[in-house]
Amino acid sequence: MTTMVLILMATSAVVSFILTGMLVRIGRKSGALDTAGVGGHVKKLRFVPNIGGIAIWATLVLPLAAGLIVMQLAPDTITSIIPTLAPWKSQIAQSTSLATAFLFCLTFLHVVGLIDDRKPLGVLPKTLVQLSCAIVLVIWFDIRLLAVLDTWLGTGTIISITCTVIWIMVLTNAMNYLDNMDGVTAGVTIVSGGLFMIAALMGSQWFVASMLALLVGGNTGFFWWNKPKAKIFMGDGGSLVIGFALAVLVTRVTWYDPEATSGIGTAWYGVLMPLFVLALPLYDFFTVTSLRILQGKSPFKGDQQHFSHRLAARGFGNTGTLVVLFAISGVTGVAGLLLGRSDASGAILLTLVVCLALLVVAFFDYTGRKHV
Repeated sequence: MTTMVLILMATSAVVSFILTGMLVRIGRKSGALDTAGVGGHVKKLRFVPNIGGIAIWATLVLPLAAGLIVMQLAPDTITSIIPTLAPWKSQIAQSTSLATAFLFCLTFLHVVGLIDDRKPLGVLPKTLVQLSCAIVLVIWFDIRLLAVLDTWLGTGTIISITCTVIWIMVLTNAMNYLDNMDGVTAGVTIVSGGLFMIAALMGSQWFVASMLALLVGGNTGFFWWNKPKAKIFMGDGGSLVIGFALAVLVTRVTWYDPEATSGIGTAWYGVLMPLFVLALPLYDFFTVTSLRILQGKSPFKGDQQHFSHRLAARGFGNTGTLVVLFAISGVTGVAGLLLGRSDASGAILLTLVVCLALLVVAFFDYTGRKHV
């Protein structure tokens, strides 16, 4: 099954690479170029298409749609042709309704993002769309984080529902915020999504692992065209899809199972793994939002105060900044991957490693402000 997941990832990467190359030419000919964004994002516009999110959406959603159709119409036929799909059959059958809703939500967000990339819609419409998609999946399709808290606190489902909706909203916007420099969002998605894919494989959660493989592959093919100096941007049509997909898929992975002999988490602190893996985009989201509020600005108005901008301003340049960001994401991500299988002392050590990595980020971030 691991081999099948890797084949999916490789295929997604190749298709995304080809499709993104086509979108570069289409975007230039049609004039679908870089825009200022919501709130008049202060930046120098470039003669670069910003429709690359189409490739990311297509390599994630279209295979999912095809798989759902085939498994519904001819499940026995497909599993007889490809026997290795048999273990997925029950998981797909159980997840059909959720996967269909997930597909429509991703498509809705993608279309809204594409529209916003052409003519900014404003904060409220985009927020309402994100919130609606999150609520639909959380309430009607039982996507929950920290459901154990509902039992412990005896509060019904309100705690898990609230936590999950906030998680989806924050991560969706965090990945959107992170899309501020060539290659950053795609690269961080490759690192974090790859680690989540490994976690899902360790827990034998093949369907989630497959979706993450498609997401990682799609971003890998896109990254070739988006690396410095970018020939195409993903735009909101890509970053919103990435953030929402990661947020939802993370909730479907079992991070803590005290009775498991294998898997990703046999200790309760395994539930913190997503926070470790996504420490960098979450750090950037909360620091930039806080800075804007303290400066009396709208937290949704784009600017050049992101950590990546400050690193570049200190002389790292775009490529050097990417290397630093990937290294930090790798360190915190690997620490998260090991967390749930560690004993208490190991967990403390891994937590210190992540805190140290973030302190280094904070140091460069704070001292770099005078350079911006």
